[in-house]
Amino acid sequence: MPVWLREYSWRQTASAVYLSLPLRGARVTAANIFCTEQYLKVSIPPFLFEAVLYAPIDDTNSTAKIGNGIIFFTLYKKEVAMWDSLTLVNADKEKLQYLRENAVLKAHEKAKEEAEAKKVAKQEHKKYALEATMKLEEAERKRIEDLKEKERRKVTKELELWKKQQRDAEKQKRVQKEGELHQQAEQLKERKKGEMSKARIPTEGTSKTGLKPTGGHGSYSMFSEDLKEEQLPAPRSAATIKINFTSRVFPTALRESRVAEEEEWLCKQAEARRTVTADLSELEDLKEEEKNPDWLKDKGKFKPNQNNNKTLQTVLPHIWDEWPYVDSVHISLQALELLTPPVPDNENARVKAYVRRGTAFCQLQLYTEGLQDYEAALKIDPKNKTIEEDAEKIRNLIQGTTQDS
Repeated sequence: MPVWLREYSWRQTASAVYLSLPLRGARVTAANIFCTEQYLKVSIPPFLFEAVLYAPIDDTNSTAKIGNGIIFFTLYKKEVAMWDSLTLVNADKEKLQYLRENAVLKAHEKAKEEAEAKKVAKQEHKKYALEATMKLEEAERKRIEDLKEKERRKVTKELELWKKQQRDAEKQKRVQKEGELHQQAEQLKERKKGEMSKARIPTEGTSKTGLKPTGGHGSYSMFSEDLKEEQLPAPRSAATIKINFTSRVFPTALRESRVAEEEEWLCKQAEARRTVTADLSELEDLKEEEKNPDWLKDKGKFKPNQNNNKTLQTVLPHIWDEWPYVDSVHISLQALELLTPPVPDNENARVKAYVRRGTAFCQLQLYTEGLQDYEAALKIDPKNKTIEEDAEKIRNLIQGTTQDS
């Protein structure tokens, strides 16, 4: 049970109430005091003081001083008037309970409003600090930009001055050089005039010298040395340099470290070709190069003439009848290589390429390879009835051929 503090003294004026509450040796802090407009409470376990005030007070400006074992309250009235008593008189228990709860509720609301106000004020302070920082940074950045611009202008001015000095120096050198050249030309002209005047009026001593005429006109080579010095050489003649590269089987450049390996590979390939064609009696009369499939591939790129028609007809008797289908196989193969990697966007193109190559294989009587291409096309487009029917026909044709054999 709490011990109620009943001993207190109070006095008043028209605008304030002064309350003195002894503490009996208890230690009090600000947290032990609770005050609202019409409710005052001091809780120092086990001591308790509670007062429902006679009229509302200004709890914001009211004060409480703790010292010498006494709490001295200064409560400012909201309305200037004299109170009949400090607390309400003849108030029932329910009204007192209502006033207590209302006071606590108002205190909570006030505390909440103060917290919100502090939060807003804190945000405003943060915003102000951020704006101030941004202004400082902007001022610093502007100062740096101005400094850079000032230095840039200074450097540009110095550079322009240096360029002007260089141009003036070059101009002066050019003028000086032109003056020297002009002076040399004048001296050369004066020397030529003197020599020409001497040539027109030969003296007696010069007629007896051993000068020989250069031609039938009786003139002497007096200035032959000067003419030889002044004569300019003829311009060089244009020519074309032809560069021939050594033919190679391999697409890479020649390396000395790989020569032995490449020769070994070529020998093995030639031996393999001889082994394959050794049992074919009809190829005995062919040359070695005519047995090379690479050579035959190059020959097949153009139409044979009278010189090589007989050779190609001996090796590939039906090549010109079947060449469109061979070309179609080659084109389809290139198309499939270009359609890599397989993605949904190129499904139709891959189906067409497989069907075209399969048709070409069937025309060349290579039904197994043709069936493989049709089956590859069906894997891409399994709902295509036309491809499925063609594949079934090829399968029946293969089975019929196998049964006949």
